[in-house]
Amino acid sequence: MISDFCVDCEEHLCESCFNHHKRAKPSRHHTLLDKHNMPQSLQVSSQPIPHALPGDLTKPCSTHKKEMIKFYCHHHNALLCSVCVTLKHQSTACHVDYIPDISGKIVNSNEYRKLIKEIDTMTGIFQDTVGDLKKITEKSNASLTDVLAEIKKFRKEINQRLDAMENEAENTARSLKKDNDQRLKTVQTTCDDAIKDLQESSDAIKQLNTSKEADTLFVELKTAEQLIKENEKKISQLTTTGKVKEYYFEPNLDISTLFDNEKSLGTLTTKPLKPPINVSARLKSKQFSHQRAVSVSTPQDKKVSWITGMTLLTSDILIAADFPNNSIKMIDINSYSIIDQLKLDRSPWNVTTVSKDKLAVPASFK
Repeated sequence: MISDFCVDCEEHLCESCFNHHKRAKPSRHHTLLDKHNMPQSLQVSSQPIPHALPGDLTKPCSTHKKEMIKFYCHHHNALLCSVCVTLKHQSTACHVDYIPDISGKIVNSNEYRKLIKEIDTMTGIFQDTVGDLKKITEKSNASLTDVLAEIKKFRKEINQRLDAMENEAENTARSLKKDNDQRLKTVQTTCDDAIKDLQESSDAIKQLNTSKEADTLFVELKTAEQLIKENEKKISQLTTTGKVKEYYFEPNLDISTLFDNEKSLGTLTTKPLKPPINVSARLKSKQFSHQRAVSVSTPQDKKVSWITGMTLLTSDILIAADFPNNSIKMIDINSYSIIDQLKLDRSPWNVTTVSKDKLAVPASFK
């Protein structure tokens, strides 16, 4: 039979729950009203009335939104509401205290000063991180401005070289065309002069034959014969066979293939920029913690593993040198398992990264 009420839990209680509430450590400080002290409004209504919390305990529980944080578990270093205590912190390992019972000496305590110092340190780290990132970003952007200038310069050099090769090819073609035109002009002049001489000789012979001037005709015929022989020599000298040619342009296949195969003017290589202040080192000094042990033994191993060197390949991949088993092992940090193994012909002393896809391994000599 429900006859009592817990102001903190905002719940009506039966007599058994009421007695347990008074004995249990997490709830012994709750405000309990028995049936004799319970206001009339609580006796007739199932709706709880607003109530004041002890001290400043007004922060809601992140899990149980309607409950306020009032307890602290030393074992789990956790702030709890009444529901949290009841559901998850009843084991003997949990040391749960009511916050007002243990908060009296926290003001200006060493814990307070230490935490404020850590907050200030962390704040400074974030401020330094932003400042450092700004500096190296400015340096990175400056390098990209230089890259853009180098791209333009390289393109200009390519254009200049192509222009020079184009001019060379055009000049060769123009020179050949000029030779053709000059050859034609020379032949044309020689042929015109020969035609003129032959035509004049023919006209003279015809006229002398008509006028029957035999002596003069005889001389002119013999002169014409000599003229014909001389022009025969000229004709043989003027032959153009093998001298005049038809031309075709054949592109340089090396250049053509180059542009077919190459997709860019070049590549952007990178070099990590390190911030002036080693923020990572400052954080690591606060973040060392043990996660779990990792077994590096595999079925292929013939001896007990002895790791003599390690290096982080990526944020998720750890590389380890196993000296007795002559092997380099790849470890998945997320699953803490061996995902690959490389057997060597000698024992590795150490391992280090050379690039994102290359490792260097100093080994013993047998």
